[in-house]
Amino acid sequence: MSESTSNSAGLAQRWQALNDRERHLVLLAAAAVSLLLVWLLVLKPVWTVWRDLPAKTRQVEGELLQLQLLASDAKDLKGQPTISPAQAQEALKAATDRLGAHGKLAIVGDRATLTLIDASPTEWRTWLAEVRAGARARPISAQLQRGSNGLQGQVVVSLPTAP
Repeated sequence: MSESTSNSAGLAQRWQALNDRERHLVLLAAAAVSLLLVWLLVLKPVWTVWRDLPAKTRQVEGELLQLQLLASDAKDLKGQPTISPAQAQEALKAATDRLGAHGKLAIVGDRATLTLIDASPTEWRTWLAEVRAGARARPISAQLQRGSNGLQGQVVVSLPTAP
């Protein structure tokens, strides 16, 4: 006789030896363990995904929108004709002049640093849009802080090199 058959026979004998109350308790314990396993292996992972899905969907949709905006900006910038470094510097200076006392510009080579002094967020966004479109400048870094009278800090942009 094989070992598995003898184990089955031994379990069957033990089962028969149990009284009705003990059999019910064993069945109840087996059902509880089965329910726990179903919960841990099937239902809980599905429940977690279902619960977190709306937040993750909003996050992914936001990221997709940002990527679409960046792609649109890149397409627009790519379609623009190239300009000389002198034209880029001139456009950059013109945009900075519109900031008045709120901005000071320093150009070194193909990099320009704008120092903002109490500029409003609208002025900053307008300046950035102008230098990206007019001077074809790309922002490299920005270290801005909101002060009591507006934005303070520095923005570094890269100017186009000779075509």
